[in-house]
Amino acid sequence: MCRPVRSGASLKKKSRRPHAAGKKSAQREFGLKKRIEDIKKRINAAARTSQRDDSDIRLVAAAKTMSVETVRTAIENGIDVIGENYIQEARQKYEALKETGVSWHFIGHLQSNKAKYAVGIFDLIHSVDSVKLAAQLDKEAGKAGQIQKILIQINLDGEASKSGVSPEDALCVAREIAGFKHVSIRGLMTMPRFFDDPDRARPFFSALFRLKETLAAEQIPGVWMEELSMGMTGDFEAAIQEGATLVRVGTAIFGKRK
Repeated sequence: MCRPVRSGASLKKKSRRPHAAGKKSAQREFGLKKRIEDIKKRINAAARTSQRDDSDIRLVAAAKTMSVETVRTAIENGIDVIGENYIQEARQKYEALKETGVSWHFIGHLQSNKAKYAVGIFDLIHSVDSVKLAAQLDKEAGKAGQIQKILIQINLDGEASKSGVSPEDALCVAREIAGFKHVSIRGLMTMPRFFDDPDRARPFFSALFRLKETLAAEQIPGVWMEELSMGMTGDFEAAIQEGATLVRVGTAIFGKRK
């Protein structure tokens, strides 16, 4: 016996589903594109107010927990630096997206036992918080026959729960790391506590800029104080006005994480 034919209403409802899914996907892509454009405009405006060249500031899209498809869409809409917090997640995305040619930056806490994976993926590691970690990166980079670019993470407010070198120890740490052959210090990174008012974070950003200038004046061989990684979704404009060259923006690009 033949199966009964479904009603026209049922068939019509089913036929709409692929179209609706495609429309929803297009809306998500448009929203992501618009947010990226808006962030870039805000970066340019912040650079102008501080009489800086906007080409000196790079946007790092903090893609923690975002899917490969979402990150690919961001790349297709103008993102050229991807920031990741977790090694395993980064490895999966890197393998899926390495043909895109984007730059990969590590911006989370890095454990020494994950150094070998980090060296294989990241052009710049923002969060080197000890000589021990730098030594492990040096060892792994040496095995790979490359130079790993790093930033020294500075803990400016002394919070015990945060990683980072104290400002007082920064010069000593920089000198020790500079002795390694396969890592290259390119600047500093900080992550101040969260403030509702971005102007309350400004003193931390200006302190990091001053520390960078102090270290640069030492002219330590093999140390280039050219990068300042500071500022996130809530305060990146203030960070730019205080000298940031790398701003790590996630929520304002991708929306709230689930």
